[in-house]
Amino acid sequence: MRFIIYGAGAIGGVLGARLYQRRTDVVLIARGEHRIAIQSSGLVLESPSETVTLPLTVVAHPSEITFEPEDVVVLAIKSQDTTQALAALREFAGDAIPIVCCQNGVANEREASRLFEHVYGMAVLMPAAHLEPGVVQTTTTGATGVLDCGLYPLGIDDTIREIAFTLEEATFVSRVDPAIMRMKYAKLLRNLGNALQAACGSPDGANELMRRVRAEALDCYAAAGIDCAGRDEFRARVAGRLDQAPIQGRPRSGGSSWQSLSRGTGSIEADHLNGEITLLGRLHGVPTPANRALQQIANELARAGAQPASLSIDAVRKRVERLAASSHP
Repeated sequence: MRFIIYGAGAIGGVLGARLYQRRTDVVLIARGEHRIAIQSSGLVLESPSETVTLPLTVVAHPSEITFEPEDVVVLAIKSQDTTQALAALREFAGDAIPIVCCQNGVANEREASRLFEHVYGMAVLMPAAHLEPGVVQTTTTGATGVLDCGLYPLGIDDTIREIAFTLEEATFVSRVDPAIMRMKYAKLLRNLGNALQAACGSPDGANELMRRVRAEALDCYAAAGIDCAGRDEFRARVAGRLDQAPIQGRPRSGGSSWQSLSRGTGSIEADHLNGEITLLGRLHGVPTPANRALQQIANELARAGAQPASLSIDAVRKRVERLAASSHP
């Protein structure tokens, strides 16, 4: 089995590096200065215990790959880039190639299933970072991450069993889950705070606002009849599996949305995180002012090229209250 990893940022880069270290055949698809750096000097993987440079194969586009029958594509791009990536994959790889959505959010699997016959969900729990071209980081000291996976929308098959086995061999914790979307909806609850961290850092009062954000989401899940793993079940899956330590004395940077602002990418994933909740609210008549506020603010900051933690928590609260007072679901 060869892994084609579409997106070599924090998650895809660390995943590709760990697979390569265990002699798994890997091809990265990356873009811009990051691709150029990997092509010229290799991919640098930094962790608490080592800094290594790995000569991974990297290309800019699926058109540069000669796809083989045993290939599996792992989507590790931000959700806002999924549509374009899927179109390119179908054109050059066909619609029978397995697609694994190793992404935040819950919309990618459904979108992929419009175009591809075999689609899999993967719940991603991996402390990783990508802040400069050619370099990715993992702050874990034991398992690199928890990557449970299953067939979308339900079930398991031999392909996903082999993928999980290969990941286990490459320092990940991975089990096959026939109802993987339950875990992905639980992970979405956690990711709803990404926009707040990107906008404000971790200020006093963030926990109170996050309780409101989460409560809106749970109300939407209930109205939509969505089956979501409970908090205790989710925590139990992670507990004791992801020990972390600083890299060269530096603590881990912020999460994925924080990193998007830090790198000045001009886009952010909030439409597929908080925006998923605003969509459910509109469909099912549930007010979601806190999630709408975070969605709006994150996109405004990304478009403006703002740096992380450039907004006060009071400014976010005021936006929430204004939307709560003036809007409907």
